[in-house]
Amino acid sequence: MNTPVIATRKLVKEFVRANFHILALHEIDISIEAGAFFTLMGPSGSGKSTLLHLIAAMDRPTRGEIRVLGEDLRALSNRAIAQWRNRHIGFIFQSFNLIPVLSALENVELPLKLTDLSHRERWEHALTALELVGLADHADHLPGQLSGGQEQRVAIARAIVTDPDIILADEPTGNLDAEAAQEVLMLLSRLNREFGKTIVMVTHDPHAASYATEVRHLEKGELKAASSETP
Repeated sequence: MNTPVIATRKLVKEFVRANFHILALHEIDISIEAGAFFTLMGPSGSGKSTLLHLIAAMDRPTRGEIRVLGEDLRALSNRAIAQWRNRHIGFIFQSFNLIPVLSALENVELPLKLTDLSHRERWEHALTALELVGLADHADHLPGQLSGGQEQRVAIARAIVTDPDIILADEPTGNLDAEAAQEVLMLLSRLNREFGKTIVMVTHDPHAASYATEVRHLEKGELKAASSETP
């Protein structure tokens, strides 16, 4: 049996707000194999994004176990986590999170500034990533000169420019119209099928979830029984 690339056991995340304790995730057990397109569904506030942030080591669990690519994320220092994340994780946000004063190429290049690549090598890698998402001819455009769908494709290029093992997508079609959303979903599917990228996507959209190889549902911080769907 293959070792899962993402595995959690009795994972718990609590938030403290004033005198209130909010239980965001309750004893979550998941196992995701390499090359999967795994989708988390559930209503707003169900804990989907919280779980995604724990997988990305953008937050730390309250208790329980989490291993990603064989690494015990709880044991890493903040500095080690930042380096680990930059090497292994690509994150796609619902709101794109592009820097408005930088061109598409400069936005995509940003994660490579933490590497030892030369300036020319960084730009070559960034242009290759833009080519993959079909936007090489928009490399000099600022985010404000792009459509929402194009901005999200630039964000995907930024997420893949370091050739990460895992791509995490938090409601990647949430701010897009139907046509742009379809383009983004087809691109994620291609990254999964042709390039073997493991993808974990959070969505509330059943159509987006139909692209996944496995769909799980979160409700009030609890993971429901597994189901498999083949697109």
